[in-house]
Amino acid sequence: MSMKIMDAGSLKIGRYILIDEEPCRIVSIEKSKSGKHGHAKVRIVAIGLFDGVKRSIVLPSDAKVQSPIIDKRVAQINYITDATPPILGLMDMESFENFEMPAPDEESFEGSIEQGAQVEYWIVMERRKLIRSR
Repeated sequence: MSMKIMDAGSLKIGRYILIDEEPCRIVSIEKSKSGKHGHAKVRIVAIGLFDGVKRSIVLPSDAKVQSPIIDKRVAQINYITDATPPILGLMDMESFENFEMPAPDEESFEGSIEQGAQVEYWIVMERRKLIRSR
């Protein structure tokens, strides 16, 4: 798995973090001051990249957390099947690798899906996700 280690206190909104082995996008961060004998705490609320589930975690600000490395790529739609849900046949524009993915639902995808169009997809922890039409 491709990920990097970061301090919880250095995270910002919009970055990505692993919570329960699931890559999540950070939507809010609250930092508390240290107490008389304690350490500063960080409360992180994030939404899962693949499942859309809201997750939260509370950590000391000096705790180490894992952040996934996101590989952003472009592919061309070669074909669309009539199955339910439709399956997209894609070809990576750099490596020319052919692969299939189910068509995304409309609320998580920006743009339209049509044969011959180029789409941006991400590879996160060896899983693929379609992001938007180019």
